[in-house]
Amino acid sequence: MPMLTYQDIVDARERIAGHVHRTPMLSASRVGAMAGVSLRLKAELLQKTGSFKVRGALNAIRQLSDAERARGVIGVSAGNHAQALAWAARAAGAKCTVVMPEGASQTKLDATRGYGAEVIQHAWGSAMFDRARELADERGYVFIHPFDDPRVVAGAGTTGLEILEDAPDVEAVVVPVGGGGLLSGIAVAVKHRNPAVRVYGVEPEGAQALRRSLDAGRVTPIDPPQTIADGLAAPMTTELPLWAAQHYVDDVLVVSDAEIARAMGALLSSAKLLAEPAGAAGVAALVAGKLPVAPGARVVCVASGGNVDLARIKELL
Repeated sequence: MPMLTYQDIVDARERIAGHVHRTPMLSASRVGAMAGVSLRLKAELLQKTGSFKVRGALNAIRQLSDAERARGVIGVSAGNHAQALAWAARAAGAKCTVVMPEGASQTKLDATRGYGAEVIQHAWGSAMFDRARELADERGYVFIHPFDDPRVVAGAGTTGLEILEDAPDVEAVVVPVGGGGLLSGIAVAVKHRNPAVRVYGVEPEGAQALRRSLDAGRVTPIDPPQTIADGLAAPMTTELPLWAAQHYVDDVLVVSDAEIARAMGALLSSAKLLAEPAGAAGVAALVAGKLPVAPGARVVCVASGGNVDLARIKELL
């Protein structure tokens, strides 16, 4: 039985319609010229809360029962799922708690608290997930996983529906990978609608949870990850993203932190978009020449988030 279906994604779009942005598809010809392709950017960094994550968080919360909403929700996040969950919970009138890493981005911490969530900081790694589950048991919260919840992944997959509608001639879709939820949802949506479109994930060298799991044929934790892309620094993938990658993804590519930083600079100078490192990872693979596409290919890269501390921009660029 499939862990996620195309119909799940269609249903998610109906559920969240009117509550999130339909983000623009932007031409990025100067950046594309660096790689010899026709490039468009799915600008999820212009989404509510600054990343795609709100799609999945809202889809999950809107499926809770009244009793579950009354209990409140809890999540684990380096920052983008935290903000999204806090925003969606506030919209539903539910209490939200998020376990975030020590040393998390101050911008993401402030935004999460600003949306009304309680933030509990913990040493980064898989222990954060253990702590969240302990709190869920102790306080009765509903745990909403950032990438191993079919409701969350289906919500993320609505991005893929929009890509095919706004760029019906696309030949390759490139997606940043942390835990793998966004890649999973987009891949299921895209391959169902047009199996000829190639779908690629991109991970940082220091956070290859999905790449290593694919190579091993099983979930392989990488505690602790090391990368400038905090939004992609998941300490593991899980069974749902691994299943989706095995069945629907053409390949998962790996980029260095230096390549991610160069892509951030290219997006800022040429496309006038300030992407966080995680949001620039797909473009990093493209401009580094790691995407196996023909010259002139029509490519869409998902710019998945734009929540970066202003103080870090000079350091990163």
